[in-house]
Amino acid sequence: MRNSSAAAAARGGSSEPAALPRSFVAAPPDGVLFATIAILISIGLVMVFSASSAQAYADHHDTAYYLKRQALWLLVGSICSLVAYRIDYHKLRALAPYAFVLAVASLAAVLVPHVGISVNGARRWLGIGGFAVQPSEFAKLALVVYLAAALSAQGERITSLVKGLIPMCFAAAIVALLVLKEPDMGTASIILMTAFAIFFAAGARIEHLLLVLLATVPAAAAAILASPYKRARIFAFVNPWKDPENTGFHIVQSLFALGSGGIFGVGLGESRAKFFYLPEQYTDFIFSILGEELGLVGAVSVVALFVVFGYRAIRIAIAAPDRFGSLLAGGCTALILIQAFVNIGVVTSSWPVTGVPLPFISFGGSSLVVCMVAVALILNVGCRRRVDL
Repeated sequence: MRNSSAAAAARGGSSEPAALPRSFVAAPPDGVLFATIAILISIGLVMVFSASSAQAYADHHDTAYYLKRQALWLLVGSICSLVAYRIDYHKLRALAPYAFVLAVASLAAVLVPHVGISVNGARRWLGIGGFAVQPSEFAKLALVVYLAAALSAQGERITSLVKGLIPMCFAAAIVALLVLKEPDMGTASIILMTAFAIFFAAGARIEHLLLVLLATVPAAAAAILASPYKRARIFAFVNPWKDPENTGFHIVQSLFALGSGGIFGVGLGESRAKFFYLPEQYTDFIFSILGEELGLVGAVSVVALFVVFGYRAIRIAIAAPDRFGSLLAGGCTALILIQAFVNIGVVTSSWPVTGVPLPFISFGGSSLVVCMVAVALILNVGCRRRVDL
């Protein structure tokens, strides 16, 4: 179903209608989606406190140190989300190029000595006040908004490989390469997978996407093989038990934690793996602690919540009143779901080890704020939907 706003978007004009077409209605926010995210955030706060308590006491003599910081970021995320929900999302089309340039500039700034903060050999953060922000997290969302705006203006040109798809691939490649330079292979892969999901939703031909993927594989393989660190991660994924004390340590300890949880878990707060057996226990591997403490029941429940979120969010994207809204909601949905299932894949040894947080649950202010804003944009688009949906 096409409408006047969608046609204007395809021509590259303004997509902000004076009034919604009669086939569309103004609607309240999706209560199921909102409740699902609220539950995930609540689980995240509980698990951040439980998983980080030992490390927090050892480093700061305060078992609630990381919980307090996560709560502050939750407040920031709530304010940003409210703004993102209340703004007319059509206005983001005009802001998209500026947000993209700012995102690229911040990613470049991270790589500048004495500007970016280096931790364990990785330069991924910028210091703001007493907090460290991760520009790559904000760059992911900026890229989604930019691609949604550019593809809505392109219209049917996305079906052309040279005139449509390849220019959009360059935009995604710039962001991914800067993130890979930090180095952050996990976030770079999330960026590329999210971009491909948006291209698919915009109508790019399958054969063209496969062609771009085949052209990307050799370069990606060369980058991995050229780095001993990345190469070790891939080999550890294939057989973590070959070197359980070194390259396979993360995965082996994660599987031990998950396996010891059984069906119902050892009990909330009773994890043994969090006592310095499992690295990154309250960030990238928090799902392992969740599985240990809440068991298979808790782990499956979290997966089910992400599935419910995906179902409701995709419905919103399909029912959007214009092409930009559809791609914006679809891109934000893909960003969250892809990252969630990559993280869960890593901790269950179903995906090579990549350092990406579990949305809404892992400790990390930048990730929490970006994911909350992404959900707010989805709800924003959902307030204008087709009557039959």
